[in-house]
Amino acid sequence: MTELVFVAQVAASFGVRGEFKLISHMDDPLSVLEYNPLYNQSGVPALVITAARGHKGALIVKAEGVTDKDKADALKGLKLYVRREDLPEVEDADDFYITDLIGLEVRGTDGAVLGRLKGVEDFGAGDLLDIQPKGGASYYLMFTRENVPEVNVAAGYIVIDPPNEIGVQDEAEPAEED
Repeated sequence: MTELVFVAQVAASFGVRGEFKLISHMDDPLSVLEYNPLYNQSGVPALVITAARGHKGALIVKAEGVTDKDKADALKGLKLYVRREDLPEVEDADDFYITDLIGLEVRGTDGAVLGRLKGVEDFGAGDLLDIQPKGGASYYLMFTRENVPEVNVAAGYIVIDPPNEIGVQDEAEPAEED
């Protein structure tokens, strides 16, 4: 099966003519228009966007076959994906796709292995890393340069500097040397 990359989500209908709000997770939100069709999580074509404009941090979108408010309402919450092979190659070692981080080993600034990166979520206030520590409940950490001073996709790990209240470093093991 083709690897899919999550790029956008339908938020709500907008007006009565079938337009809807789309939250784009692309660096340039309008670049989502370059990928048609957009797929659902099963890899089935879900939407073909025909027009879009920016509006208060989202896009107002028109799509094929969505001609009224009821059809737009039915799309609410739909997550949209593009095929990985359709995205440009990452050329700079400091650049990566969020999907490349899933499953990476999570290390502390002291090199201790803290767990694995389970996922990356964005609930509207920025990216949150969903970290699964060894033998404990997962927790979220804001994905900022301060909290994540190093990302090394090629070597398979990220380094985090978690706040003291998380207390995950007590159960950590030293990382093996590469």
